[in-house]
Amino acid sequence: MSYKEKPGNVICKMFPVENYLQLHSMRFAIEEINNNPELLPNTTLGFKIYDSCALLQTELEGTLWMVTGQNKAVANFQCQEKEQMAAIIGHSISTYSILMAHILGLARYTHVREIKLEIWITISHFSTSSLLSDRTQFKSFFRTVPSDSFQSQGLAQLVLHFGWTWVGLVAVDNDYGQQGIQVIRREIQKSGACVAFTEYIQSSRPDYNTPYIVNVIKESTAKAVVVFSTDLSLMPLFDEILKQNVTGRIWIASEAWASSAYLYAEKYSRILVGTIGFAFHSETMPGFYEFIGQIQPYDLPGEAWTKMFLEETVGCALFNFKNYPLLWDRPKKNCTDVAVNFQSILRNSPNIRISYNLYSAVYVIAKALHDLSLCKIGKGPFSNNSCSSLWDFKPWQLLYYMQKVRVRLSSGRQIYFDKNGDPPAVYDIVQWKLDPEGKLKLINVGSYDTSATDGKTLNINISAMLWNTGDQKVPHSVCSEKCLMGFRKAVIKGVPACCFNCVPCAQGEIANQTDSGECYKCPWNSWPSYQKDKCLPKSIEFLSYEEPLGTALAGISVTSSIIPVAVLALLIHYKTTPIVRANNYILSCLLLVSLTLCFLCSLFFIGYPNPEKCLLRQMAFGVAFAFCVSCILAKTIMVVIAFKATKPHSVLKRWTSPRFSYSIIGLSTVLQFVMCIIWLALYPPFPFYNSKTESSVIILECNEGSSMAFWCILGYLSFLATISFLVAFISRKLPGSFNEAKFITFSMLAFLTVWGSFIPAYLSATGKYMVAMEVFAILSSSWAMLSCMFASKCYIILFQPKMNSRQHLMGRTKVQTIQK
Repeated sequence: MSYKEKPGNVICKMFPVENYLQLHSMRFAIEEINNNPELLPNTTLGFKIYDSCALLQTELEGTLWMVTGQNKAVANFQCQEKEQMAAIIGHSISTYSILMAHILGLARYTHVREIKLEIWITISHFSTSSLLSDRTQFKSFFRTVPSDSFQSQGLAQLVLHFGWTWVGLVAVDNDYGQQGIQVIRREIQKSGACVAFTEYIQSSRPDYNTPYIVNVIKESTAKAVVVFSTDLSLMPLFDEILKQNVTGRIWIASEAWASSAYLYAEKYSRILVGTIGFAFHSETMPGFYEFIGQIQPYDLPGEAWTKMFLEETVGCALFNFKNYPLLWDRPKKNCTDVAVNFQSILRNSPNIRISYNLYSAVYVIAKALHDLSLCKIGKGPFSNNSCSSLWDFKPWQLLYYMQKVRVRLSSGRQIYFDKNGDPPAVYDIVQWKLDPEGKLKLINVGSYDTSATDGKTLNINISAMLWNTGDQKVPHSVCSEKCLMGFRKAVIKGVPACCFNCVPCAQGEIANQTDSGECYKCPWNSWPSYQKDKCLPKSIEFLSYEEPLGTALAGISVTSSIIPVAVLALLIHYKTTPIVRANNYILSCLLLVSLTLCFLCSLFFIGYPNPEKCLLRQMAFGVAFAFCVSCILAKTIMVVIAFKATKPHSVLKRWTSPRFSYSIIGLSTVLQFVMCIIWLALYPPFPFYNSKTESSVIILECNEGSSMAFWCILGYLSFLATISFLVAFISRKLPGSFNEAKFITFSMLAFLTVWGSFIPAYLSATGKYMVAMEVFAILSSSWAMLSCMFASKCYIILFQPKMNSRQHLMGRTKVQTIQK
């Protein structure tokens, strides 16, 4: 339009099947109601139909025609003397319905000589924009289709149901598309999925912006694309997709094109097969197809529309008929004979769903009128309990009944409106498949019902579906593939959260779910598997009697403890012999008893470390060895004193008494015992589960409570041994016949060597091997003392009895022989 001249006449381009189907579904509904004695008895409904050719200005003109009762648009004027108009059904396009609802919601009209305000009821069978649910703007608007807000939420659930987390959005650039796609975007992002792109089909541009949109779709990695558009606005987009040869996309359709006849064309089948979407819930209208079969094309109200429909369907012009209501862009081919099977054409139309909603709208109005007619005077809902007459009611009075209407159709479905004028949201989930002839067909694969009592709003029959890949496997549409178990998602800076890298879990952590956002540490008593996908229970490790190492050490300990007892028995048996009497018989017996205790104390370190064993084992070790080493110290000191006291007038004679040696043993042992008691009182050892030393096992060990206390008792033993060693070393040159100094020197040297080696080995060992190391040190040091102190004596007693005599011990030559 140049705006330099008066706008020209509107020329209608087409009259499609669904329009003709709606015309007759409305006729069918009204005839069915008029023949129903239980609904509006003795009352005949009539109708007027106006075709706007899907143009906004003609829609506005037609609305004013209906309201004013004139064949021209006269603002604020009403002249209907005969018929009472109950409500207006329409429009199918949301933008037009918004305009109608604004005009009819609150209008000032002149009727004869009166000026009054009227609220006209508008009910749409196809307008789904969520804006129309705003009761502050559209007080008298109703619809028999759900609001787009329900559909958008359902489409978002459908996308997420198939695991499509990387989705593209395309919408027509009007109220319908913008409002619907915004809800879908919000719901998708709320659930954690991501939107790859959002583009709008701009009908104001000659190319509809389709080259740019198709290029975005082609370059995007998103395979699932939600399209919220009308079918006519969508055709240029799919034409461009065919032109650029873009395939392999999953199209998710809004109800406005999910069952469109226009897109059933063969040329679109290659790209649209597998399309899934929402369609208005449709049920059969009993008797409707029989009604269609009785249609006589030239004997109907709206004959011009019938002939227009014939021309559109057959593709040729009926030049003997003049299309006086509208200017019609007619085919150029002349039709001499028209033979059209109406029933076949209308039966094959997928848009029977729209006709069903129109059929429901007629029944809703009739039921509201019926409820109004049943009002009893004095019990009415209006002021002073008044009622209104069916023949003279105000639109606002019918509006009261519309808000409360409940209609149960022949199919059993019940229609009612919520506070926003919306019916219960029920959709069929449909998918486009190819039939054996290679043509697209529509099949139901599920439903979306917000009024479901079991809470399962979305129901899909996966087995009935077939995708564009040719199989039933659901295609992928993700930015990044799922992270396997044992990996976590690492966010990539600057991109949506659905695009990420998969990073292995750190040491000691697991991820037991796919697409885990973070890894988790295993509990203290378990450790990660090799794949880091689960926690395995750690085995509990301690030096057990059942394992070979524990069994061997326990066997050696018990066997070794018998040897000192045997030696003791040998000494007792030969206690009168010179070699036994010459080496302090009593102290030797005490030393053998202490060595037996030293061997046996190692058993406290083997087996399950219960609290009692943890308390006693180091104390038993410390006291037993203190007793043993103090016996050797006493023997060493007594040897020195014995030789020094032989000098005349020696002051050491008073220390040769056995009481002095017992005092040394008792004092040395008591000091160790007191240290152990203090340790147990202040820092008692306790069983401890050590899960940090090794990742795969839990080491059950005795926590010593105070490592300082442990090293103190070990240091005290080393102190006693060092004193014994030094004293024995100094006295090594005393006469050999009565001198044990050399044996004591070697025994203490061996003792200190064993425990000196023990310290670094103990500190470097872990778990049961640390305990085994201490047991080995106990056994080794005990064997060193036993061997050094008693091996030669036992050899003489058992195998060289001649050497066990006083003469031999007193003789120099014999002494030298023994020494050799």
